[in-house]
Amino acid sequence: MTQAVTEPLTIAEAAERTGVSTHTLRYYERIGALREPPERAPSGHRRYTQRDLSWIELLTRLRATGMPIATMLRYAELARKGTETAAERKALLLAHRAEVAARVEQLHQDLELIDYKIKVYDEIERDRFGGE
Repeated sequence: MTQAVTEPLTIAEAAERTGVSTHTLRYYERIGALREPPERAPSGHRRYTQRDLSWIELLTRLRATGMPIATMLRYAELARKGTETAAERKALLLAHRAEVAARVEQLHQDLELIDYKIKVYDEIERDRFGGE
């Protein structure tokens, strides 16, 4: 989780805090993935608040877990509509969670197979070199 901010951040500072490039932040804003566009300073430069950073962190984690951009956009659209869309957002996240959990289970099975093969090679090495 990102460290809490008390003063609005520039796009470069927001990128550093979130681990997302400035290009990605602009892209997310352009396609409507942000809950709301960041505020602007009188100079026109973006200013990111803690709420913005928390949303960007959510997007980053959703993307890292394989959520398609189109689904992220749907989630953002629903969030902008307020609490009346809570059930639909929850359903969207439950479906994504099920997909992530299935991938985690598959990875766990894959890891077990890799561990088994390593054990086989340990035994081969022990038999081959252990008696010398």
